[in-house]
Amino acid sequence: MEHAKTVELRGHLIDQGVFARVMDDVLEYSGAYTIDRFDVGRHHTDESYVQLTVSAETPELVERIVMRLQTHGANPLDPGIAVLKPAPRDGVFPEDFYSTTNFDTQIRLNGNWMDVENSEMDCGIIVDEDRARAWTLPVSDVKAGDLVVCGGLGVKVLPLPEPERKNPESSNFEFMSGGVSSERPQALQVRQIAERMREVKARGEKILWVGGPAIVHTGAGKALEALINEGYADVIFAGNALAAHDIESNLYGTSLGVDLDKGHGVPHGHEHHIRAINKIRTCGSISEAVEQGVLKGGIMHAMVKNKKEFVLVGSVRDDGPLPDVYTDVIEGQRAMRAALPGVGFAIMVATMLHSIATGNLLPAKVPLVSVDINPATVTKLADRGSAQAIGVITDIGLFCEQLAGELVVGYKRD
Repeated sequence: MEHAKTVELRGHLIDQGVFARVMDDVLEYSGAYTIDRFDVGRHHTDESYVQLTVSAETPELVERIVMRLQTHGANPLDPGIAVLKPAPRDGVFPEDFYSTTNFDTQIRLNGNWMDVENSEMDCGIIVDEDRARAWTLPVSDVKAGDLVVCGGLGVKVLPLPEPERKNPESSNFEFMSGGVSSERPQALQVRQIAERMREVKARGEKILWVGGPAIVHTGAGKALEALINEGYADVIFAGNALAAHDIESNLYGTSLGVDLDKGHGVPHGHEHHIRAINKIRTCGSISEAVEQGVLKGGIMHAMVKNKKEFVLVGSVRDDGPLPDVYTDVIEGQRAMRAALPGVGFAIMVATMLHSIATGNLLPAKVPLVSVDINPATVTKLADRGSAQAIGVITDIGLFCEQLAGELVVGYKRD
């Protein structure tokens, strides 16, 4: 005997490939579907509407398929009421917990829809005892007895609003049009990113940078420093390496022992990064090194001087590490989450792992740009759920220089 549930879906389903992904997911999860209704938009600006009945051998499998389809904005026609179960113990969800997307989500309790706070993928939904609030929570933070939403009943995922369409006469390139290509006009891309960053700052929102050490290795540190001083970087997420090599470059003029002005190694240069780390550890922290006059320039100096927030999360490869680095990755995740409220734009430069980690924490409504010389970086970011990621395939140093030229009045590299 087969079990079934009807879902509905609206939006630009054909031109954006959403409907094809929905059908593929049903089949991938060993289900079947019938199309009950399909209203196709007649014009480019019109939305389409679909009703789809999904069937499978067990009700549990139907629920799993429907939960998967909700990542595409498909929701049950009859939503039902959310089912709450207590967490069996600390750090463990009930077996059938609802696994969240990074889209805005609502749950239905007592006949009313309630917004779920802190949209984040791969979490559970927790409801307080008074049934007055709901929020996402990672499995590592759940406590025994917390009320967790289970199954797909009473859960609605809200699709992203259609982005404002630009004047077609102004440009053939739409910033939020998606995709990864090295053939787009880079100067135009940089100007549009700069304009988006101005809009974000005008709204009073924060700009998040996620950076890898290649920012320093390519000589782009000066450009990022200028952007920080101009107010276009409010939060930085990185590992030990970006901070360590930035500090090395400002203490010794090298990065990985290579003279950044002359482009060749210097005697004993291979020791510079660990000596730089040791100096900061002697001071106690990066901010104390700035206050003591040991660190007088660079990215980290600018963040401290401008009272901006940075979160450094390390790995098993780290030397030192710097005293500010989180060596417990769960604590590092918590610090990153705590820095995200108010972020309206994210720019990820030359780091795959930190980009994916941050993308997993960000709501889908926060636009993000991934800049890397390797197209695989932005592709992997999008494949892991950050479908809003836009890729700029270019040299990091040139990109940062061009962006600083657009945003920093009178910027000129020394």
